[in-house]
Amino acid sequence: MSAPSLTPSKAASHRRTPPPAAGPAPSKGRFGRSLRRNLTAHGFLIGAVICFAVFSWYPMVREFFLAFQKTDGGQTTWVGLDNLTTVVNDPAFWQAWRNTLLFTVLALVLGFAVPFAAAVVINEFHHGQGYLRLLVYLPVMLPPVAAVLLFKYLYDPGYGLLNELFGAVGLPEQQWLQDPDISMLAVVVASTWMNMGGATLIYLAALQGIPGELYEAAELDGAGLFRKIWHVTIPQTRLILSLMLLMQVIATMQVFVEPFLLTGGAGPEGSTTTVVYLIYQYAFNFNNYGAAAALGLLLLVLLAGFSAAYVKLSRAEDE
Repeated sequence: MSAPSLTPSKAASHRRTPPPAAGPAPSKGRFGRSLRRNLTAHGFLIGAVICFAVFSWYPMVREFFLAFQKTDGGQTTWVGLDNLTTVVNDPAFWQAWRNTLLFTVLALVLGFAVPFAAAVVINEFHHGQGYLRLLVYLPVMLPPVAAVLLFKYLYDPGYGLLNELFGAVGLPEQQWLQDPDISMLAVVVASTWMNMGGATLIYLAALQGIPGELYEAAELDGAGLFRKIWHVTIPQTRLILSLMLLMQVIATMQVFVEPFLLTGGAGPEGSTTTVVYLIYQYAFNFNNYGAAAALGLLLLVLLAGFSAAYVKLSRAEDE
């Protein structure tokens, strides 16, 4: 019997001890490599954050503290709710809120329905949609001041084009910006024309995303144009319509440029005095920055509450 060999066998010689499993890389090193790879992106992000902090967040925080302060002769003192009391007791306060709510309602009737109707009409054209989109968006590309001054010329009671057209068809001429009964409506029409282009393009993009099979099925069921809009178009664009409604309410509650340039802000008998214009008056005409900040804070709380309630109701409907 031969002695056992002390030389490792051929099979054993090929065995290799597996290397130890590598542990997870240190998080610090991984973060450093990621930061180096995305240094440019982080640089742009930091720049945007700084811009928001300086021009948006800091003024909001400063306004909050200013609403409870009063500055007189360079001395700042805390006055609590005195600024808010001053604002609420001002007779112009309630008139400004009534005018702002009236502007919001009229702007929803015109500025919410007209862009959607224009988008539906443009969507029906199979040729020339690009030119129609450009045509409807042209007013948005005009500087707001130039657009408002154009309407001020149209509304002029002496040589305005609108009264010329009324006279040509036998209608009585109107004092568009001098009559307290129609001055707010004139401001709403100008604002709608100036701002409808962006909303129209958003609605048009939503309409073009609706499957054509839904319209074909509606036509087979004998649905006409208005039934197709009610049963197909509106349900399919409900999310966009809800979002645009919320954004329009927030924007119209902060209207300032149109009444300020068309009617001087207050308008005849204060008919176009809005909340934001009253804030402007407190700050730059009366030098009462505390009252201006208090009214701005009240408007912020109201819009935030409306937005929260609207989002909650929208979620409840979806569930």
